[in-house]
Amino acid sequence: MTKRLQVLLEDDELAEIRELARRRRQTAAAWVREALRKAREEKVHPDAVRKLRAVREASAFAYPVTDIEPMLDEIERRYGGELPA
Repeated sequence: MTKRLQVLLEDDELAEIRELARRRRQTAAAWVREALRKAREEKVHPDAVRKLRAVREASAFAYPVTDIEPMLDEIERRYGGELPA
């Protein structure tokens, strides 16, 4: 069973949606339904997806690591000019 949903848009918003739909050879209603389906399917916030992708890509590499104190000391010595950059 289908139900009607009324959405009020500004004239320029509706014109833009109609133009986007026209380019895809769709009605404005079909374009809106598709956009709403896509929004519902995105269970994870897009920023979270991007961050997880970055973590996964970074974990594929072997970066040099050490304890935090020696790292901070080296950073401070570089800023202080004690070590070459």
